[in-house]
Amino acid sequence: MTLIDNTILFVKQQLENAEGGHDWFHIERVYKNALLIAKEEDCNLTVVKLAALLHDIADSKFYGGDESIGPKIAREFLESQNISEEIIDHVIAIIENISFKGGNFEKTFSSKELAIVQDADRLDAIGAIGIARTFNYGGFKNRPIYNTNIQPKLNMS
Repeated sequence: MTLIDNTILFVKQQLENAEGGHDWFHIERVYKNALLIAKEEDCNLTVVKLAALLHDIADSKFYGGDESIGPKIAREFLESQNISEEIIDHVIAIIENISFKGGNFEKTFSSKELAIVQDADRLDAIGAIGIARTFNYGGFKNRPIYNTNIQPKLNMS
């Protein structure tokens, strides 16, 4: 099996019981979109593939906001695959910097590969799929669809 095959198998196993908006099918859509975007870019395709596959391996929303778990799990997996530390560090940096962070996040890392995977992830957050994912996550968290007593958060972009 190749590195990418091993990664796909690992991600499928890790996300077997994941919430519907952050499951294997989300990862697969992001992966495919990242590959389409990467075709037109001069980039490290291995980094793009690995980051797209591992970007939500342990989304902090499901771990009490702990943003260290996903990168830790991804690093342990990648180290088990005997790939270079340079690739591992790049993939981990992408995982650590891909999130929206509510619009209140100062970027500390950037790369063409991050931009590719981030765009692919954001494409999955818009349109019909994005709307479905939003309602699915809200239901998962037992949030009401609409409540006039809940004030909007005006300090976020």
